[in-house]
Amino acid sequence: MTGTFLNIATVLVGGAIGLAFGARIPEKLKETVIAGMGLFTAAMGLQMFLETENSLIVLGALLVGTLFGEWIRIEDGLQNLGKFLERKFSRGKDDDSNKFVRGFLTASLLFCVGPMTILGSIQDGLTGDYNLLAVKSVLDGFAAMAFASTLGVGVLFSAIVVLVFQGAVSLFAAQLDAIATPLMMNGLVATGGVILLGLAVSSLLEIKKIRVGNMLPALFFAPLIVWIVSLF
Repeated sequence: MTGTFLNIATVLVGGAIGLAFGARIPEKLKETVIAGMGLFTAAMGLQMFLETENSLIVLGALLVGTLFGEWIRIEDGLQNLGKFLERKFSRGKDDDSNKFVRGFLTASLLFCVGPMTILGSIQDGLTGDYNLLAVKSVLDGFAAMAFASTLGVGVLFSAIVVLVFQGAVSLFAAQLDAIATPLMMNGLVATGGVILLGLAVSSLLEIKKIRVGNMLPALFFAPLIVWIVSLF
């Protein structure tokens, strides 16, 4: 859990710096920085997917996971949580009522989806080695600084999701180690890459609105499908 707490600290510090100095940053510069991060996120997601050994498993995980996510309405739940936090903590200075929610959702998904999150949390939980999460923490800190300067205080509350998600993976790492195989992890990482690509297209580059949050269960179904296929 040490790596998770370090990650939360960098997100909060980076976000606070972004809020403090965000007004001094030109609007065009903010937009360009977000666009650059969107392109980087898309490229990273594509790279992750291209490492898959079976693209059909990724497709199956996305279809089943998205159906399940739509059924339990994950994205609606995240949006409702963001709106609740906005009513409690936002001072109402932002004319764009969706800005808080967008910052919360975008940062939460970006910080929690990816190979470094999964593998780093597992490594931290199993051996106490949080070097991988330390690297991720530095990246997330700079990302939080950029996002907070543009998307506002909602980015800071993504630390809650980081705590719950990374903490849960670390706590259950021992159980995962007993059943996980390299093929399972390969399918999980490739599926996470597609979700990252969707996040870039939807929230960062704003090309097309995608309910990316409802795809998150695919991260669970990908290794499950690999296990089922291995039985035959």
